[in-house]
Amino acid sequence: MLLFVPITLIPVGLIGVATVWGGVWVALALLYLTALTATLDLIIARVAKPLPDSEFPAATGLSVVLALAHFGLLGLVVWALAGDGLGWAEKLGLFAAAGLFFGQVSNSNAHELIHRPGRALHRLGMWVYVSLLFGHHTSAHPLVHHRLAATRADPSSARLGESLYRFMIRAWVGSFRAGLRAESARLVQAGRGWGRHPYLIYCGGAFLCLGLATWAGGLLPYLALAGFAQLQLLMSDYVQHYGLVRTIGAQGKPEPIGTAHSWNAPHLMSSALMLHAPRHSDHHARPALPYAALGIPAGAPMLPRSLPVMACVALYPRLWRRVMDPLVAQIRQV
Repeated sequence: MLLFVPITLIPVGLIGVATVWGGVWVALALLYLTALTATLDLIIARVAKPLPDSEFPAATGLSVVLALAHFGLLGLVVWALAGDGLGWAEKLGLFAAAGLFFGQVSNSNAHELIHRPGRALHRLGMWVYVSLLFGHHTSAHPLVHHRLAATRADPSSARLGESLYRFMIRAWVGSFRAGLRAESARLVQAGRGWGRHPYLIYCGGAFLCLGLATWAGGLLPYLALAGFAQLQLLMSDYVQHYGLVRTIGAQGKPEPIGTAHSWNAPHLMSSALMLHAPRHSDHHARPALPYAALGIPAGAPMLPRSLPVMACVALYPRLWRRVMDPLVAQIRQV
């Protein structure tokens, strides 16, 4: 775990210290999550290989540590942004650094946890999402996205020519509704009462978090941080399936999801920071596999730049289409 541990835990320390001391620590945290990560992606060879089975317990342990650190950092950052200890420039930098961490590391880690076997790990990932006011992703992602990815029925798969901004609205609302329908259907099939509906936890937990933030005097910073983190999650979804489609058979069922239905990025630094989330084809093929074991299958569609960089490109729809639409056309012709 020598790759994942320092890369993911260094920003935890930098952001934690920045909430108290501000100044240069804010700058270091922000630079680590932006310029340093992007630069190292360019200069470090893409050599991160899947880890052997013996590393999986350590991988799970790191996920638990990151989840617990997430809750502590979220409280500290809201406290610092709501208080008077930092100047406005320091607060702006802290907001950006913490928001990037919650949107890229916490999101990727929660995603990992909801796929792990065992109720405790799944619930830990769920509460990370709930704390970001995105609890429904716990249901919508495995029950809807993994079943329907790269089809028009999936709200979290971006269509060719669809802008990021239109996609984000469709994906947020659509995934909430689709997850709700899927969980309701499961309750009916299992013969369970509606009092055990997971959406009660997602919504109730969100109101609890909002209440705590209000009590602490940091409601607006909390809402802004959660919104920023959600935007990054939606940007990742947009990039990772843009324009890729599965063939629909004669009976209306899509072909099995394969290598060609997800975009991947091999860049070492950002991939480790996001717990190999950019190795997306392998994840969809083997969703229960721990992040440390994910690889990039031969022939998998590759992004021209790292996932965070391509998410920034997506902010400019004309540039995005100029870069990505020809690549999509090549994939569809294969």
